[in-house]
Amino acid sequence: MLHVDHVFFSYDKTPVLEDIDLKVPKGEHVSVIGESGCGKSTLLKIIYGLLHVDKGNVYWDDTQILGPNYNLVPGEPYMKYLSQDFDLMPFTKVEENVSQFLSVFEPERLKKRTQELLEMIELTDFAKVKIKHLSGGQQQRVALARVLAERPQVLLLDEPFSHIDNFRKNSLRRNLFGYLKEKEVTVITATHDHHDMLPFADTVVVLKDGKIIAKDTPKNLFEHPKDLYIAGLFGEANKIPINIVKTYADTKRRIIVYAHEFRVSQKSGLEVEVLRSFYQGGHYMIEGIYEGQSIYFNHHTALEPHMKVFLNISIETINQRLNLLPDG
Repeated sequence: MLHVDHVFFSYDKTPVLEDIDLKVPKGEHVSVIGESGCGKSTLLKIIYGLLHVDKGNVYWDDTQILGPNYNLVPGEPYMKYLSQDFDLMPFTKVEENVSQFLSVFEPERLKKRTQELLEMIELTDFAKVKIKHLSGGQQQRVALARVLAERPQVLLLDEPFSHIDNFRKNSLRRNLFGYLKEKEVTVITATHDHHDMLPFADTVVVLKDGKIIAKDTPKNLFEHPKDLYIAGLFGEANKIPINIVKTYADTKRRIIVYAHEFRVSQKSGLEVEVLRSFYQGGHYMIEGIYEGQSIYFNHHTALEPHMKVFLNISIETINQRLNLLPDG
């Protein structure tokens, strides 16, 4: 088990992480999400041993992971870290970068392992190409293969798909996370993209201002976001007032509703004035005004500015957000 035990960390006396306590069982995939500057990358650097903490400790099983104050060369042999700086060798070939840390005294194993990783990152045809001739996305894929070469027990990924185009990104996610789950590698992924974690993570940790504010399965966090900050990490979301007549005696509460959960009606519901429409491919996202505040909802066609429409929310969604469902 990986255990981040009540860790505090500051840059020049400015708190960055405060009382981070996190346990990750072997083979589990944890995604750390949050806005830029919330401490995601810093947390990964601490776990790897690149930064020395102000207070607290990090353990892998019973072994304490020590920072740069104790280790001249950071990192542990069972752990690999993929940063946003790929640190590749630009004048050498792709296959040489992938196999950089494999033993040359086992040539057959080296060749087989390199080929296996090149297939996973879909760069087999680029094996003989020098790194300097690759795009940023291709270089990121090479860096990813290199950290996997020695079969780490713990893998730390910092925005692992940020430079990769969508055409490759989806298949690479499936290849990578399927492989890591099969090999029971413990994974912590820092990301701002909910597509990196919704289908793949076992647990999601939400950071805000250097603190853990939520920890749950991706499904539970998505379906039951406790505030607009968390919901906004998954997509466009709104916090709207709603009358709860039967259960709350005509009181008004505010619930979080995602843009895709609204249904447009011509007769009744929340009366909204349309401001503008944004084409999203399979639908339009509409910006409107409701009770003086911006509201966002999806619709299959664009809507004319200043027209009035009504928005409805399903009873199931309302109950889900109010925790009134039997499993809520």
